[in-house]
Amino acid sequence: MSYSSKDVWPELVGASGEVAERVIERQNPNVNAVIVKEGSFLTADFRCDRVRVWVNGSGVVVRPPSIG
Repeated sequence: MSYSSKDVWPELVGASGEVAERVIERQNPNVNAVIVKEGSFLTADFRCDRVRVWVNGSGVVVRPPSIG
């Protein structure tokens, strides 16, 4: 079975964070999508197996999720 090597999801801006998390992990099973509230302080390390899904206080994706 061949998997997509998709690394950015601009079409998910405006979607629910939970929906975005499922879509990302289905489209690229090599990554772990992590929902992060906008304004949170995180490490600046780059990881090719992680996608941060930035959401606002309502749980809506506010920037294009991408690998990193």
